[in-house]
Amino acid sequence: MARIKPQALLNQSKKKKGPSRISISTIVVCNLVVAVVVLSLVTTYRHWSQRSINVIETQSQRFEDTNAASEQKSYDLPGYADISTSKGLITVELFKDASPEAVDRFLDLCQKDHFKGMPFHRVIKNYLVQAGHSQSSIPVEEWTSKGKLRGRLNTSPKHEAFMLGTPKTKGNNNNKDFELLITTAPIPDLNDQLIVFGRVLKGEDVVQEIEEVDTDEHYQPKAQIGIISVILKREL
Repeated sequence: MARIKPQALLNQSKKKKGPSRISISTIVVCNLVVAVVVLSLVTTYRHWSQRSINVIETQSQRFEDTNAASEQKSYDLPGYADISTSKGLITVELFKDASPEAVDRFLDLCQKDHFKGMPFHRVIKNYLVQAGHSQSSIPVEEWTSKGKLRGRLNTSPKHEAFMLGTPKTKGNNNNKDFELLITTAPIPDLNDQLIVFGRVLKGEDVVQEIEEVDTDEHYQPKAQIGIISVILKREL
């Protein structure tokens, strides 16, 4: 067999194709594509992160605005009222924070002249005076049960004399049944019957004068006595 010369082997090896090389332009294009993808991902992440932050800040701002509006509304509501009666003027402070629902109803009814001409239809000496357009659904016996008036006293402001309130009744959600009641002595047993929403600041003597009127056996005044008007005030 003939021998292949070394020079021939060298020539044959040169003729074999080696691995193809990647051009520089291809590398550059690939790097640019990767950079664009990474930049796009970063931009998208920043966008959604910022959007989430904006949503949280917006919700927080709305919550703060709601609270501020609520506080502003409570602040803007009248906190006092002048109750003009046929015996004189009674100035009361309204418990806007302690009894907001009752105060809101009272203010609404004042604007509708609900209390104009309302008579005092129940006067119990050393106990209370009560005004309303209809007879109270609470029997007199429940107000004057033996031992209750001089029972154990409670230090709560709700049980002091000259507190302004309205009776708790089944029809109390009806504005037409909303009555006014002023205590004339400490009453420790009316939590279940009375919603206290204010107190007398001036005119205790007027309340006492109403309390001294002659009444019949049903504690109804023999002479007509009532509320002439109610004027709301933000300041004294």
